[in-house]
Amino acid sequence: MIPRYQTVIFIVLLVASVVMGIALWQLREHAHQRLMAGQDSAPTQAPAIAPSEQATLLVANDLDSSLLTQVQSLPLPEDSGPRARAVLGKLLDLYAAPDANHPVPGGATSIAQVYFLPALGSEGAPGQPDSGPQLAVINLTGAFAASHPSGLEAETLTVLSICGTLHANLPRVTQVRFLVDGQTRPTLAGHADLTRTYLVDEAVPNEAAH
Repeated sequence: MIPRYQTVIFIVLLVASVVMGIALWQLREHAHQRLMAGQDSAPTQAPAIAPSEQATLLVANDLDSSLLTQVQSLPLPEDSGPRARAVLGKLLDLYAAPDANHPVPGGATSIAQVYFLPALGSEGAPGQPDSGPQLAVINLTGAFAASHPSGLEAETLTVLSICGTLHANLPRVTQVRFLVDGQTRPTLAGHADLTRTYLVDEAVPNEAAH
């Protein structure tokens, strides 16, 4: 036979469980109603769209191993990081197109991040430490590196076109370093050295050809 005190404890726990369940259900309903009311009352705002500007791309061409200047009208943010990603994203979108003369899969999503540091061996103007030449650090995705066609010429054209495009739109950038998934990687796809610092002068085409 079950002792009386155990029966009382069981009944108390059962009642407490029922009460807590009802309270939780009511809290959930109130939270849902507040959420729906907030969605209904929140004003609908159009996403901010950057104004279109002329961007200069240095587009690689495998047919003659050249870098050809191409001007595109793009929505470009004012901040340097998003601006660089927008320009380089367009460049890589061109390479991912079916009719690309330098076919490389991935497109704009291959640029994970771009940030800037003072260029190595340089100093800004007195009183303006942020006015000097810049080193751009470009963080590529591992998927882009894994799918990039292997070969010294193909990899070098990609690297130089990125460097030249960045400098053409952000003239203070004089040096470029590459990371892959936030880490230093020996090569892009087995050939182009990613451990070094690239000088953008190496990527500036002479009369539209490298």
